[in-house]
Amino acid sequence: MLLIMDPLLISLFTSGFLASTLLPGGSEILFIGLASAANHDPFELLLYASLGNTLGGISTWGLGWLLYRGVGDQWLRGRLKIDNKAGRRIRTYGTPLLLLSWLPFVGDPICLAAGYLNTRFFLSLFFIMTGKTIRYALLLTLS
Repeated sequence: MLLIMDPLLISLFTSGFLASTLLPGGSEILFIGLASAANHDPFELLLYASLGNTLGGISTWGLGWLLYRGVGDQWLRGRLKIDNKAGRRIRTYGTPLLLLSWLPFVGDPICLAAGYLNTRFFLSLFFIMTGKTIRYALLLTLS
């Protein structure tokens, strides 16, 4: 049940969130471990991991959006170099490219570039959530 404050599920949510921001980390090991232990409802695991990971991706998108709006100093904006491969790909392929936001090393720059390029929020949320949920569903199926 979603309202139960199970420390392991909260850890899974937190791990998913942090792994989907610009911070390094991965939530897959914890997710697979909890799925293999079979002590939790698989739907709960999928829900907590996907929700945390999606919120992390949207946070990164939000950081890009803030930079687009001029929040942050020139040094930070210069270091992020939004006009990189991720930015060019978002311009070319559009918001559906956010389906790949779950990919390591590539997903975070895609989310950041999408926010900076001011993609539509709900469409971005949909594609980020879909990509990340499919990834966890596949992991659940394979574990």
